[in-house]
Amino acid sequence: MPFIRWIEDEDADGEVAEVYRAYKAANPHRPRMPEILKCFSPRPDFLRQVIDFSYSLHFSDGHLDRRTKEMIATFVSGLNQCPY
Repeated sequence: MPFIRWIEDEDADGEVAEVYRAYKAANPHRPRMPEILKCFSPRPDFLRQVIDFSYSLHFSDGHLDRRTKEMIATFVSGLNQCPY
């Protein structure tokens, strides 16, 4: 049970539904919104900014390529026993 009240996929409407649709269109391998992003759903304007920032931070090459970043994120999630 989450401590933050968020909007589930099937309950999304208006701007939240629009953000969810855009995310799913960009990530067709994910049929549902990740819970780590749902926690921002009460503020869809901020949710959109978090998604945009996340893509630019995590999925653009810099000192590390995307594959290396994904490996680090997977390792850290495993250490933290994180379901994401």
